[in-house]
Amino acid sequence: MEKKELLYEGKAKKIWTTNDKDLLISEFKDSLTAFNGEKKSSEDGKGALNNEISAALFEYLEEKGIPTHYVKMLDANHMLHKRADVILIEVIVRNIATGSLSRNLGIEDGKVLPFTLVEFDYKNDELGDPKLNDQHCLILELVKSPDELDYIRYMARKINKFLIEFYDELGLRLVDFKLEFGRDKNDNIILIDELSPDNFRLWDKKTNEKMDKDRFRQGLGGLKEAYSEVLRRIKNR
Repeated sequence: MEKKELLYEGKAKKIWTTNDKDLLISEFKDSLTAFNGEKKSSEDGKGALNNEISAALFEYLEEKGIPTHYVKMLDANHMLHKRADVILIEVIVRNIATGSLSRNLGIEDGKVLPFTLVEFDYKNDELGDPKLNDQHCLILELVKSPDELDYIRYMARKINKFLIEFYDELGLRLVDFKLEFGRDKNDNIILIDELSPDNFRLWDKKTNEKMDKDRFRQGLGGLKEAYSEVLRRIKNR
C-alpha cells in the first residue's frame, strides 16, 4: 500500500490517501507542540514510538471488542487505517485531577476522582479547542442526536476501563487521556486518531514519574526515554 495525495497535515501526523478509497495512511511526525501550538519542538524518533504504541493499543482494544479504524502498521512511521469522517469532538477522560482540571477548578493535583470524568472539547484550533456541553454539541451539529453523545460517553468509559487494566499491568497509572471518534463508511461510530503518550498522561505507580508529553510541556526533558520505556513495558507485557 502506497501513499498517494496528502489529505491533511496536523500537529503530530500527516494523512495520505491510497489506491483504496476506503483506506488511508497516517504518517507519525517527530514534531512536538503544547499549549495550542504556542510551544513547539521536535524529538527524533518520537513519531515511530507513537506509531508502535498506538498500534499495540488499537490491537488490544480490538481484541476487547472496541471498533477502531486500525488496520496495521506499515513501517516505523506509517499506519494503515480505515477512512472515517471525524467527529469534531475531543473526548477527555479523567481518572486523576491534574493539568487544566486542577488549574481551572482548584482540585488538588493528583487527587483521585470519585468517578471517571468525561468531558468534551471542540476540535477547532482557531477557537483554542473550547469546552463543550451536550447542547453545544447539538447546536453545532457535531452529532446527530443526544443518543450519539451517550454512546460516545459509554465507549469512552469502556475504553478507559480496559486501558486502566492494561497500564496497571505495566506499573503505570492512567491519569487522563484524549480520544477521538469518527464515522466509517457504514456510518458506525469508531475509535480513530492515535493512542500514544502524546495524548495520555501516564504516571509510574511507584515513583509518580511522568511518562508522557508533560515532560515536554513542563520542560522536564527525557521525553524520548519515557516513551521508549512505555513501549518496552508494552512489549514485555
